[in-house]
Amino acid sequence: MFRLPVRVYYEDTDSGGVVYHANHIRFFERSRTEWLRSLGFEQDALLRDRRVVFAVHSVDVRYLKPIRFNALLNVTTALQECRRSSITLDQRILCEQMEITYCLATVRVVCVDADSFSACALPADLTAEIAHA
Repeated sequence: MFRLPVRVYYEDTDSGGVVYHANHIRFFERSRTEWLRSLGFEQDALLRDRRVVFAVHSVDVRYLKPIRFNALLNVTTALQECRRSSITLDQRILCEQMEITYCLATVRVVCVDADSFSACALPADLTAEIAHA
């Protein structure tokens, strides 16, 4: 399981001082990007060198508890399933000590040819790295 530490800033919150619901998705996006980076894959390099990008196919989010301004969090990313052209991930937003779960999500991303925007196979070395992670 990959963990990304995040602090909640004022800009992440609504007028009540609670993280705005759409910003949970932003935290998940950052964690997926850093997870790929930790595996040795930069998204801009995948686009430039292999002409592939990742598109979110679906997101199932469960908001469990409010997250308040200045909270220290861990946003986690764990592989649930790797298929030929898609990856399904279990993502969570937890308090810093990881004993409180604020939000859960199942996110499916599809590997897409950058020129045609049609689904394509994940790069073989990425699939291999995911299998070993």
